[in-house]
Amino acid sequence: MGLYAAHLPEWKKKEISTIKRLMEEYKLVGLVDMYGIPAQQVQDIRRNLRERAELRMTRNTLIRHALDEVGGGIEELKESILGHSALIFTNENPFKLFATLEKTKTKMAARPGEKAPEDIVVEKGPTSFKPGPIVGELQQAGIPAAIEAGKVTIRETKTVVRAGEVINRKLAEALVKLDIKPMDIGLLLQAAYYEKTLYDPSVLAIDEAAFYQKILTAASEAYNLSVNACIFTADTTEAIITRAAMQARNLAIEASVLSPDVIQGILGKAQGQAVSLKATIDKKN
Repeated sequence: MGLYAAHLPEWKKKEISTIKRLMEEYKLVGLVDMYGIPAQQVQDIRRNLRERAELRMTRNTLIRHALDEVGGGIEELKESILGHSALIFTNENPFKLFATLEKTKTKMAARPGEKAPEDIVVEKGPTSFKPGPIVGELQQAGIPAAIEAGKVTIRETKTVVRAGEVINRKLAEALVKLDIKPMDIGLLLQAAYYEKTLYDPSVLAIDEAAFYQKILTAASEAYNLSVNACIFTADTTEAIITRAAMQARNLAIEASVLSPDVIQGILGKAQGQAVSLKATIDKKN
């Protein structure tokens, strides 16, 4: 326990010791942002992460102390502590952890003052509302509403707020009434320390399907390059020999090199040339 920690209350010392123990037990130590996540959502996330990761919510100051005391490079995580940080521990690699956390996210209504995570679009069409004050409320929020056939209708599809823009109170209330939930609520990975390397979340957001397709394309291109360059491997030897045999046969036929393997091809070529020559002579005559 460090000099500073020696003067801490006993419960803080125990908390730092627990954090240090978890850092030693698990291969990956990460920081996640807990801001704005309701208590029930936190419980659901814990349940979904059970047996795969351990989430520990504690004070940022205690996280910093524990990181400093463990050292060895893991203290770099301190630079990513921001706001309502919590620790997450797992033996999975950071890419799997990031994908797992993304799957725990759920959609929730926007609150006034929050920034839109993406463009929020209100689609054209009828709503379930009967004519009333709702029309004016939607219009004040910038949503083109009108009454048609006895129902409140959105007259045209409209982007009501762009990604990164602040959602005002009137719009937030209107989106709730339209049951539009644009906010992703869940654990936001701030950084991960794994096998002496610090990972930023920006490098962990991988489209697995697209990445897999790139691997298939790369493998196909490498195979074709190996065959065309006559680089013999266990996978390309048969294709290279087959290609060489075909090229040798075509060359023998074109050069009229007589051999038992190509005699039929040479005769067929000669016959084709004879027929073509006869057709040319007949045309001139």
